[in-house]
Amino acid sequence: MTRMTPLSITAASLISALGRGKAATRGALVERRGGLVANDFPGIASGGFIGRIPGIEAHRLPEPLARFTCRNNLLLDLALATDGFAPAVARAAERIGAARIGVVLGTSTSGIARGEEAYRARDPESGALPPDFDFTHTHDFFSAARFVQTSLGLAGPAFVVSTACASSARAIVDATQLIAAGVIDAAVVGGADTLCHMTLAGFAALGLISPEPCRPSDAERRGLSIGEAAGFVLLERGPPGDRAENPLALLGYGESSDGYHMSAPHPEALGAIAAMTEALDRAGLAPDEIDYINLHGTGTIANDASEDRAVAAVFGDRVPCSSTKGFTGHTLGAAGIVEAIIALLALEDGLLPGGLNLDRVDPAFRAQVLRDNVSRPIRRVLSNSFGFGGANSSLIFGLVP
Repeated sequence: MTRMTPLSITAASLISALGRGKAATRGALVERRGGLVANDFPGIASGGFIGRIPGIEAHRLPEPLARFTCRNNLLLDLALATDGFAPAVARAAERIGAARIGVVLGTSTSGIARGEEAYRARDPESGALPPDFDFTHTHDFFSAARFVQTSLGLAGPAFVVSTACASSARAIVDATQLIAAGVIDAAVVGGADTLCHMTLAGFAALGLISPEPCRPSDAERRGLSIGEAAGFVLLERGPPGDRAENPLALLGYGESSDGYHMSAPHPEALGAIAAMTEALDRAGLAPDEIDYINLHGTGTIANDASEDRAVAAVFGDRVPCSSTKGFTGHTLGAAGIVEAIIALLALEDGLLPGGLNLDRVDPAFRAQVLRDNVSRPIRRVLSNSFGFGGANSSLIFGLVP
């Protein structure tokens, strides 16, 4: 496999239940303070805990963008205005041109909450949806990319990826391929997922919601906790040292689709193994050159066991790993970008976050799962995102000299 040319990561922004901005995320990880609260989402009786972001409902889009108003786009707008992200994109557009910057986002539900509201308000006699319901600019999957592209004044290719919980990780892969093909020189990449009735009720119907804050890798884990989040990175062609104090880069990616089952992971973890192996090959790295692995680690019995099997097959017990979903909850289509940015923070700070709510690592696990934070300089991090239907993505990030 041809080794890929690293891509610079020149800006990043993140909002999750841990707070608004990378500094808030850093603080929560260091203080080991999670963002999960008892489920208080209106109209949902599924119980469990959620990673809810306060204040989304009160946010307002500027009048020229008001037709995009839905929970998902409101959160995307907040993320654009966080960590200096929108100004960083504006500077890139001045340098290389708005038409040479793409927008590639991932989501699993987009603005479906707005569609749920419209359905509840339909005409009782005809069943017609309210006349003010704008499907194209809210509920539709492409709404997210259309909104971000319009807000930033970009003119390159734009599209949305929806591969379940691997969506925003897969968006990074697709953007990388566009840059490699010469179609664009940079990309606004990331995604968002927000709480909605379908997600919360759907996972409850599958029997996957933990009655307590989720406990990935724990021997007594009982399921997942749903969260919401939005995040972005700006990927650029060229050496990162020219534009960043801490030169961060995407070094490699791997993807696979094992197609074993609609929701269950492959029992031998073949797809996960393939994705991680491909990422290493594309980055030109050996397994022992990875310093930390951010696990997909949802907290369900089957998924955590399958991923441990995959990590042990590729890395043995030599590389420390952990899931950070005990902090944020499972943010579904946004999980890839959330955990990519946590991987970048780990590189910048030399912080390997131990799993939250992790009392006793499953004794059947063979990988080196961290219970406590570890502080030491690191150079390369692998981040996993695995979705329903066997959509697997692995990303490798690193500090570049």
